[in-house]
Amino acid sequence: NSEACGLRCTESMSDFSEELIKSVTEDDRRETCELSGTGMQLPWLQKHIETVDTGGKKEKDFAQTTSACLSFIQEALLKHQWQQAAEYMHSYLQILEDSDSYKRQAAPEIIWKLGSEILYYHPKSNVEMFNTFADRMKNIGVMNYLKISLQHALYLLHHGMLEDANRNLSQAETWRYGEKSSSQEVLINLIQAYKGLLQYYAWSKKKRELSQLDKDDYAYNTASQSMRDHSWKTSVNLGALIQIPGVWDPFVKSYVEMLEFYGDQDGAREVLTNYAYDEKFPSNPNAHIYLYNFLKREKAPREKLISVLKILYQIVPSHKLMLEFHRLLRKSGSSQESMSIINCVKLFVQTLIIMTVAEKEEHLKLGLEVLFGVLDFAGCTKNITAWKYLAKCLRQTLMGSHLAWVQEEWNSRKNWWPGFHFSYFWAKSDWKEDKTLACEKALVAGILLGKGCRYFRYISKQDHQVSRKKIKRMKKLVKKYSIVNPGL
Repeated sequence: NSEACGLRCTESMSDFSEELIKSVTEDDRRETCELSGTGMQLPWLQKHIETVDTGGKKEKDFAQTTSACLSFIQEALLKHQWQQAAEYMHSYLQILEDSDSYKRQAAPEIIWKLGSEILYYHPKSNVEMFNTFADRMKNIGVMNYLKISLQHALYLLHHGMLEDANRNLSQAETWRYGEKSSSQEVLINLIQAYKGLLQYYAWSKKKRELSQLDKDDYAYNTASQSMRDHSWKTSVNLGALIQIPGVWDPFVKSYVEMLEFYGDQDGAREVLTNYAYDEKFPSNPNAHIYLYNFLKREKAPREKLISVLKILYQIVPSHKLMLEFHRLLRKSGSSQESMSIINCVKLFVQTLIIMTVAEKEEHLKLGLEVLFGVLDFAGCTKNITAWKYLAKCLRQTLMGSHLAWVQEEWNSRKNWWPGFHFSYFWAKSDWKEDKTLACEKALVAGILLGKGCRYFRYISKQDHQVSRKKIKRMKKLVKKYSIVNPGL
């Protein structure tokens, strides 16, 4: 029955936990006790542990003991007191005999999570000990088998034991337990996908070897065939997982790389498009980045690239690709670009749709919005490219008689950007660290806040031989384009 099973499991796990505790010498134990005794006296806990061990207390005391053990284990883990946590765990294993069936069923997962954390960091722990713990835990609570197998495999991968990890995953892949196996289909797919990643690693290794061989060499054909065998196995394992809604970045990247290598561009495009746009999948900026990079490699039309980055902008407005997005928008909306399109149409080289004035202006306006959005984030305040682009974009926007666009962006920022970007402190700091950055920022500050801005005043008064021409030009541009006193 379940109680007998719990008792056998407890005895087995107690034997194992004793191995870890015994691995510490008497000196280590004495030192640990002395350290743990500082600020933490445990007579109440010890009293209940002794009572439970002898079986002489009520169920209420049993519950208090296990609850207290769990609290102390968690506290020890937070303080990185691994030996102390292991000793508490030795007593907490009694939870497997709890008369409360709900607690008894939940216990194996808790024990696994805490125990694996202890063994991962414990100075006396080793791979063999972790393997023993994992193998025993897999047989306690059927529903935890796959989860523990997967985490066990990841532990082995971390230690470079690829063959052992692969063997572990292969055993888990064949796991079945009546009707319950269907409820863990996602976990089975995940295990197969990690197997696929290991096969991808082998494929990638073969790919590197292949690049160093002569195509006429016999070894080249052998290596090429071996690569195809690995790619087929990997495709089967990865393909199933990425159909399930979720975030599967490493699996998608590996799968797409293989599809591209074998020339299946349509297949790669379909995988990435579904990953980015399928509404069943959670919002994931990386999905749009992968698609954008793929389309860029394919030399896709600019409008296609813009449409992908437009979605990324809505998710992560501070992403480094936003400066590239701005460049695409600026080129798309420029008059020179329109002329090149007209010339192409006249020469019948290819059929292109001439962008309407409204569409061009929409792109230019969005390009301005993107730059303001990037510089809203603290991590971008020192990005000199972003400030150069904004200074240039502001001038072009105002030259195009679009003062309202600038005011629209500035109105929501005028109460906090001055302190965030344009304070006297930042003027001194920026000038000391990067004079080019300081000049670009001062130009933007002057346009947005006028000549009275502290940042602009400080930079404009500097007399530096190298930057003298830049400062002189900056003053002229601020006088011409400042939105505070236009035309002065």
